[in-house]
Amino acid sequence: MTIGQLIKELRLKKGMTQEELASETEISVRTIQRIEKGEVDSRSHTIQSIASALEVEYDELVNFDKYDLADVNPTHNSVWIPIVHISGLFFLLFPPILIWLGTKNKVKGINKHAADVVNFQISMLVYLIGSSFLATTFIGLGVTKILGVVSTILIIINTLRVMNNQSYLYPLSIKILKS
Repeated sequence: MTIGQLIKELRLKKGMTQEELASETEISVRTIQRIEKGEVDSRSHTIQSIASALEVEYDELVNFDKYDLADVNPTHNSVWIPIVHISGLFFLLFPPILIWLGTKNKVKGINKHAADVVNFQISMLVYLIGSSFLATTFIGLGVTKILGVVSTILIIINTLRVMNNQSYLYPLSIKILKS
C-alpha cells in the first residue's frame, strides 16, 4: 500500500469526498487526486494538513508501512480526549484516571493524554503542598492563588487546543507516569 492509497482509504472511511478534503486542507482537488494516485511525493506540510483533516496522527501517514489500516482510527480524537483534559479542573486525580481506565483500549491516543493530565495534576498538588508551608506568609498565599489560576488557564487552553486537533503543553509537569 502506498501513502496515497492509505489517504484515499482513510478519506473514504471517513465518508469524505476529494473536494471536501481539499476544502479542509486548502490543497487543490487536483493535488489530492495526484497524491492518492501516487503521482507526487508530498511535502510534510501537505501530509500534516491531510492527517489533521482525516483526524489521524501525522506519524500514521508517514510511517504507513508500519501500521495496519485497521489500527489507524480516523476518530481517535474522540470526545473522551478533551474530557480527560477538562477533568483536570477538578483538582482530583480520580476523574482522569477513571476516564483513562475506562477508555484505554477503546480510544486511540488516550494513554498519552491521560498520563499528561495526571502528571500535571500530581505536579500541581506537589507545588500546592510546597507552597502551603509558606501559606502563613503573604507570599505563600499569593503563590497558592497564582498556581491555581495558572493551572486552570492551562487546562482550559489545552482542552480547547485538543478539541481543535492542535498540540498541547503542560509546562510545569513532572513526568511521573508514562503513557
